Amino acid sequence: MDGLLYALPLLACPLVMGAMMWFMMRSKHGAQTAPAADRQELIRLRKGIEALRGELASRDTTRHDSPA
Repeated sequence: MDGLLYALPLLACPLVMGAMMWFMMRSKHGAQTAPAADRQELIRLRKGIEALRGELASRDTTRHDSPA
């Protein structure tokens, strides 16, 4: 009987740890956004980057064309 009292905490630790991991994974999966929404956000960000690069390139060409 004494052996059972010592073994109980040793068995409880991995079981509680497994339950916590399961609950954490479950909450992450429920909060994920849809892949289509992620793809649209990526497209929007890439368009913004291209617009900024174009603006930067036009500024660089106007600086080089103006007399010093």
